[in-house]
Amino acid sequence: MIIASDEKDFDEIYEIINDGASAYRGVIPADRWHDPYMKKEELKRQIDEGVQFWNFIEEEKIMGVMGIQFKKDVSLIRHAYVRTINRKKGIGSKLLKHLCEISATPILIGTWSDANWAIEFYQKHGFRLLPKEEKNNLLRKYWTIPDRQIETSVVLASSDWI
Repeated sequence: MIIASDEKDFDEIYEIINDGASAYRGVIPADRWHDPYMKKEELKRQIDEGVQFWNFIEEEKIMGVMGIQFKKDVSLIRHAYVRTINRKKGIGSKLLKHLCEISATPILIGTWSDANWAIEFYQKHGFRLLPKEEKNNLLRKYWTIPDRQIETSVVLASSDWI
């Protein structure tokens, strides 16, 4: 079952993000890795800035989360994570499908350029990699991230992106 998160889910979302992000350890540049990957203050700031999390729940437990942020003329998929023990069960696909259904605008997704599994996941769902110059412009326009993260990231777009 997929439901919108609420305040009571905060600690569990925080736990899932940091558990799921463990896949990035040793893959993304060392200067971009933090432990924990996302601090509670950063998660709170993201939510305050409009990231709406959706939870995949099974047996009364959140197994995966994915955020969506409606910004101007696009929707951003933000912080897509599944618990390590629940990977490869279609949870991410179900969450992504749901968020695509509730979005009325083209969808953009930013991820690490070395996270091949993430890029392949989104491509499998019809998203396409954007060229470097367009990617850089979009990351500056819709995200608030440091230049170093821009240079080590990619952006994928839904099929309705021009």
